[in-house]
Amino acid sequence: MEQQTTKRQTKTTRRGRVVSNSMEKSIVVAVDRLVMHPLYRKTIRRTSKFMAHDEQNQCQVGDKVVIEETRPLSKRKRWRLKEVLDKAEV
Repeated sequence: MEQQTTKRQTKTTRRGRVVSNSMEKSIVVAVDRLVMHPLYRKTIRRTSKFMAHDEQNQCQVGDKVVIEETRPLSKRKRWRLKEVLDKAEV
């Protein structure tokens, strides 16, 4: 028999800042992206919020983080904290 090799897709990652950490083991990350207005051709900043799993409760509001896509962990959590890039100054 031939050995089958399956190629795994790389998980989607996003960079953003923590806007809420008031839950246990969960954070809300705001991810900004720039889009062009279809008529006026001006660049507009759009923000999306993602709930992410933070196992050690290590993030504070204002931290810059990288999150990666994962299986559904709860009703709204589909992302997991991958790393903290920059800690917020207190």
